[in-house]
Amino acid sequence: MTAPFSWIRPEPHGVHIVPADVWIDPSRAVDTALVTHGHADHARGGHGKTVATTETLAIMELRYNTREGATPVEYGETIRLSGGVDATYVPAGHVLGSAQILLEHAGERVVITGDYKRRPDPTCPPFQVTPCDIFITEATFGLPLFTHPPIEDEMAKLLGRLEAHPDACVLVGAYALGKAQRVIAELRAAGHRQPIYLHGAMEKMCRLYEEFGVDLGELRLVSNHEKDDMRGHVVVCPPSALNDRWSRRLPDPITAMASGWMRVRQRARQRNVELPLVISDHADWNELTRTIEEVNPHETWITHGREEALLRWHQLHQRRARALALVGYEDEDD
Repeated sequence: MTAPFSWIRPEPHGVHIVPADVWIDPSRAVDTALVTHGHADHARGGHGKTVATTETLAIMELRYNTREGATPVEYGETIRLSGGVDATYVPAGHVLGSAQILLEHAGERVVITGDYKRRPDPTCPPFQVTPCDIFITEATFGLPLFTHPPIEDEMAKLLGRLEAHPDACVLVGAYALGKAQRVIAELRAAGHRQPIYLHGAMEKMCRLYEEFGVDLGELRLVSNHEKDDMRGHVVVCPPSALNDRWSRRLPDPITAMASGWMRVRQRARQRNVELPLVISDHADWNELTRTIEEVNPHETWITHGREEALLRWHQLHQRRARALALVGYEDEDD
């Protein structure tokens, strides 16, 4: 008799689905990869076959020039893998195209979340709670100190600073995939209708989001405009450009950074950030624990992040959990 869940094995470079010989978010090239989303710590080129949502495949083609072997799957669609394994892609609410993967085999259900958040996001479908036997979760913000404020409050801070300094601009550092588009979309939701200026590195991804129906309003490239044109406006750039020579072309920029890590004051000081914006595309502590309670798995596997506190929470709540030693997973997207 086969031992329970012997068909799924966490390895250092990814989760291996043994009967089908496929891998979830592998950090090295494999014959067949099931990819949850397009961030570099989960997606890469070189696979023989890549199964992902249509949006994620488009992101991967743009970022990593991948095209060969791309196999699209839609949310809610179940595909049959070899070895009697079914895989269903379910919204994760992280970034455009992000998905959890529900795996079913021998009467057992495993959900691999990739990265996820529970807050509403105008740029992607919301996280969908999916009951299972084993729940494989991230723990990027797996400490009780991490509680993300309402994004409406952070947008109000940004717009308030802009209104108070009409001769300056607010320069927001945000990662090019997911965070930048969410900040822009949330500004629009807050009623900001003015043009938003972009660092050149942000343009292609923003245009891709628009191709998939995400309305970002009027966007302008910094390189096409004079310094005075940008007074009283929001400018979005990669975090690496916040204090780069590039920013000297801007009118008295007030530096801001959109990240869940802005909850930690030392991180804001290290980046010389004047306006920390606590905006995350990951679940905070309360959302992580609430999600586990709602999914109610027999056991939780924690892939990366702050495992110790979440493991302790499971002990206190008489729930089974283990930490996985996967390599290559970072907070690049937050």
